[in-house]
Amino acid sequence: MMMNPNFQQVMMKPTKPERSRFIISSFFILFLCAVVSIYEVRSGNLLKFGSHTFFSYNSSSSASFLPLNSTSDDIRIFIGILTLPDQYQRRHFLRIIYGTQSPAGAKVDVKFVFCNLTKEDQKVLVALEIMRYDDIIILNCTENMNQGKTYTYFSSLPEMLNSTEGPSPPYHYIMKADDYTYLRLDNLVESLRSLL
Repeated sequence: MMMNPNFQQVMMKPTKPERSRFIISSFFILFLCAVVSIYEVRSGNLLKFGSHTFFSYNSSSSASFLPLNSTSDDIRIFIGILTLPDQYQRRHFLRIIYGTQSPAGAKVDVKFVFCNLTKEDQKVLVALEIMRYDDIIILNCTENMNQGKTYTYFSSLPEMLNSTEGPSPPYHYIMKADDYTYLRLDNLVESLRSLL
């Protein structure tokens, strides 16, 4: 079967709108790559700034909550920060803030607490956060403000912290905070140490 030469020419040569669309798309992709690279450099520097002290006390398994340099005389405090799954930036900010504080003679664990994940993007992004930071507790409840989220948090802790390894009790104090609360860990430790 013989093809018309004009038909072949039309099939092989892109039209002007297609060519301009390709060029614009290419530049847009390059622009996005540049923006992402700049953001990674900026956020990477912030993570390095806060990571030195933060990762020394951050762990999720109840058997290994205490670091190797911790002594049995240290006061142990567990802080559960109630937040929402979509508050990624706020959690990141709080990791930096609490990561730069390292009170002497104390073991402070800071965990972020929220209820079951409902959206697909939450499931993916929170899973990545857990793999990176290992500081998230997901409760078996529906996200709410006045229907027992705090009660669910406190009532779930005995089972989560029940371990035969490590010191007994695993923590001297357990508290709840909100993601808009800022705690001075040194002052908190000093005020609670006098109560022991």
